Amino acid sequence: MAAQRRIDLVLDSVRRLLRVGASANLLNLLQKQHPADLGQIFSELTDKDREAAFSLLAERNGRLAMEAIAELGPEAGAALLATRSAEEIAKLAQEIPSDDAAALIDYLPEDLSSAVLDLMRPRESGVVENLLEYDEQTAGRIMNPHVFALDEDLTVGEAITELQSNRDVEMVFYLYVVDDRRHLVGVTSLRRLLLVSPETPLKRIMTADLISARVDTDQEEVARNVASYNLLAIPVVDEENKLVGVITVDDIIDVIKDEATEDIYRLAGVSGDERVFTPARESLRKRLPWLGVNLATAFLAAGVVGLFENTIERITALAVFMPIVAGMGGNAATQTLTVIVRGIALGELTWANSRKALVKEAAVGIGNGVALGLVAAVVAWITRGDPVLGLLLCAAMMINMFVAATAGTLVPLGLRAADIDPALASSVFITTMTDVFGFASFLGLATLFIRYLAP
Repeated sequence: MAAQRRIDLVLDSVRRLLRVGASANLLNLLQKQHPADLGQIFSELTDKDREAAFSLLAERNGRLAMEAIAELGPEAGAALLATRSAEEIAKLAQEIPSDDAAALIDYLPEDLSSAVLDLMRPRESGVVENLLEYDEQTAGRIMNPHVFALDEDLTVGEAITELQSNRDVEMVFYLYVVDDRRHLVGVTSLRRLLLVSPETPLKRIMTADLISARVDTDQEEVARNVASYNLLAIPVVDEENKLVGVITVDDIIDVIKDEATEDIYRLAGVSGDERVFTPARESLRKRLPWLGVNLATAFLAAGVVGLFENTIERITALAVFMPIVAGMGGNAATQTLTVIVRGIALGELTWANSRKALVKEAAVGIGNGVALGLVAAVVAWITRGDPVLGLLLCAAMMINMFVAATAGTLVPLGLRAADIDPALASSVFITTMTDVFGFASFLGLATLFIRYLAP
């Protein structure tokens, strides 16, 4: 809370200094901030103020400015850069690690990104281009290609000398050991390196059984491995097991945050790259298609209701209670779906153990249906004076809760098997199924037992 209050105070000061045009004071204030705090501050400024603050900082401290917009996110960061010349962007892009530069350049317009790559220094440009060749959301795209590695034939003393002479390495959590063809053969820790005799060969202290990621491994799987094995970094190898990069824990935290955000957004039918301050027109463009699909499925549910118009005309009380059946089914499905999608994301749920999960969720669904259905039946009986209506409401809720539980389990698993993001299940399939089965079960049962219902 204290940190947030400090950021809020700085944000107010930035707005005030921008308003009065106190550039020198503003620059001094911005240069005292951490890049992560600057990223948050930039995100809460208006487009005009964000551009002004970034321009001022970029002129005097290009590295800090670029680190700040890297924290801001590649889409918003690229939007700030897109108004500048290719020459200026190329100069600024060389101030940050190549993986961060690649993420920003990838979001620039195609002609501008090509010009930027042409203007960057050959070494940095080549590294960024290599990273951009890998698919999005893979280990190859987010890795840092500047990885420190030691030859397996070195001694510990020689390894320490090598480490001391390579000061431009971003972070050294582990020391990776390679052969003469740069195949990854082992890993050791700094602690172990310092605790043995300098004459000890690296081969004797390295661990050959290590966790690595291939360049085409999905970033979510990489994050899962880092979390499961409590790693601070994970090496990245190509198809020949040659060491080509490293992904550090700070990048993994960003991946986890992005994947969690994407899942939450997709459960609600929102684009994964939308943010609080995304322009209204852009948000409208991203949300409208999903709402259009939901509208189409709503007509499907309405069509089911239309099949029972005569029953509703005779028993008008049905119109009062049928939204309860559909609504409770939708809520139950959302609960199941949230648990199942999270289980899939964490690797806890697979086809192999899906039967156990299905049985458990079905039991929970029926249990909820019985408990809530009985409550609803009593309320319907008291308010309408018709015990049969209450029993039918209870039965319909049991049916729809069961459908919600099974659909909430099987649909995301099926989408996962089809290589489709299971988080997409909620907005269309699950809602439609619970609406359709809710209306059909309640009105269908009412039609079967209409002779016992009070008009």
